[in-house]
Amino acid sequence: MNSHRTLPHRHSSGFTLLELLVVMVILGMLAGYVAPKYFAQIGKSETNTARAQIEALEKALDMYRIDTGRYPSSEEGLLALMHAPADENRWSGPYLKKDLPRDPWGRPYIYRQPGAKGEYDLYSLGKDGRPGGNAESADVRGGG
Repeated sequence: MNSHRTLPHRHSSGFTLLELLVVMVILGMLAGYVAPKYFAQIGKSETNTARAQIEALEKALDMYRIDTGRYPSSEEGLLALMHAPADENRWSGPYLKKDLPRDPWGRPYIYRQPGAKGEYDLYSLGKDGRPGGNAESADVRGGG
């Protein structure tokens, strides 16, 4: 007989610390690569939303002009698209189906008539709320 005892083999069913660290590093690298691209897309979608809202406001301003023969003054502002100015008897609005929108960052759109380059200026100051900027902080302007 064999006098040597054999020890039972233990099978480990868990992960070693090294394996867990490798997985954590890989996940961190993936997050570092994917997260900036994801958040950049969110910024682009907000900018695209602002552009679409500005286009809708421009169409409403054009309809206002067709009816009244002029664009609203800076004092009347974009509210003239929803409520008839006191001295305007040719107003046939409201020219927007819903309430006057705010930009995707929660601020009112800026409207000036006459504009610096056209008949009016219509724009959002972007994410940072300040003139100029880059990427999603850039101003979003209409054609006016």
